Amino acid sequence: MTNSQPVLPPLGPNWRSNRFHREWLFKQASSLLDFFQPNLINPSGGFFDLDDTGQPIEATNPVRQIHNTTRMVHCFAIGTLLGRPGSGAIIDHGMSYLWNTHRDAQNGGYVWSLDNDGPRDDSKQAYGHAFVLLAASSAKVVGHPLADRLLEDITQILEERFWEEQHGAVAEEFTREWHPLSQYRGQNSNMHLTEALMAAFEATGDRTHLARAERIASLIIGRHAASHGYRVAEHFHADWSLDREYRGDDMFRPYGTTPGHWLEWARLLLQLWSLGGQRHAWMPEAARELFRQSIELGWDKHRGGFFYALDWDDRPRLPLKLWWPCAEAIGAAAFLAEHSPSDFHEQWYRTLWGFTDSYLIDHRHGGWRPELNEELAPSATVFTGKPDLYHALQACLIPLFPATGSLTKVIPEASA
Repeated sequence: MTNSQPVLPPLGPNWRSNRFHREWLFKQASSLLDFFQPNLINPSGGFFDLDDTGQPIEATNPVRQIHNTTRMVHCFAIGTLLGRPGSGAIIDHGMSYLWNTHRDAQNGGYVWSLDNDGPRDDSKQAYGHAFVLLAASSAKVVGHPLADRLLEDITQILEERFWEEQHGAVAEEFTREWHPLSQYRGQNSNMHLTEALMAAFEATGDRTHLARAERIASLIIGRHAASHGYRVAEHFHADWSLDREYRGDDMFRPYGTTPGHWLEWARLLLQLWSLGGQRHAWMPEAARELFRQSIELGWDKHRGGFFYALDWDDRPRLPLKLWWPCAEAIGAAAFLAEHSPSDFHEQWYRTLWGFTDSYLIDHRHGGWRPELNEELAPSATVFTGKPDLYHALQACLIPLFPATGSLTKVIPEASA
């Protein structure tokens, strides 16, 4: 298997400054937008999920989940910044659906999922609210007329309903009327809130967002991951003590540890360190260790790809190879190669793209295959169709711009 482990250098100049590689990256980003854009909009509101060929799934009465609505707004805000025609219409459609339909005008907050008849799952999830903040921040950067109203509303909801000052993180889930659904606390929602808080800081200049992102990172990585050999624990009790026995949904809350999240945090930490004036010296070292551990423990050394989830003895528990850990690994490797240049990071950047091109990019139909089995054949155990633009698009674009902030910050700066 040529892509399972890299052969170390000498390497020569890095790929991120290579004109031909940069052209290839932009072509890949454009092809992703080409795949999603034509059939994405549901005339009844929100966005369709797409099948392998880019056609709507459940076209008559599909369920629209909030993370899909918000991520599409974010991605096509990026498309607008890149000068892509048609992006504005998708932002308009998504922002309208967020404000008029996902938003619970009676109780406040945003429901998790809807169909044509109304809420399908009316719970209020921290994960979904984090992406509302990201969508509002991205929409503000491109000047959408609903952005300020949405940003003000979601900031207030996060402050009043989710944020737990005593812990420096958010609670997880509530009923529609704001009764706690459980005592569960999760790192995944807080990780994505860290991403969104940085985007909100970049869009508004309000340092409260940045300070809260730093507190979450200190809790999840500085305290917990550092004490577990830079393996990111996923599941916690209400007092933020580790819950090793928690077993939840494999899509959002798999048992054990998830190497893809170690990679996601590696990039986010370097971004947070940059935005915060490089004040927190522990962040770059933690980013390097998270990346190294993900390669050492999470990468399949025989076939290639990252195991989806490991048990607490570091054995593959879900040996599926999903697309998003590779996408996040590419972004992390790009950030590390800029802030901590080394042959190790450069070689892994190249290896990750080699694996992605060989197995994940669907060169026939477009988009990225979301799931491979342990033998690297396409499978559909957790995901079906082509469910996501967000991870893959960012993987293609992050290496093209300075590793100093969100794409919605660095793209306009590079174009100025």
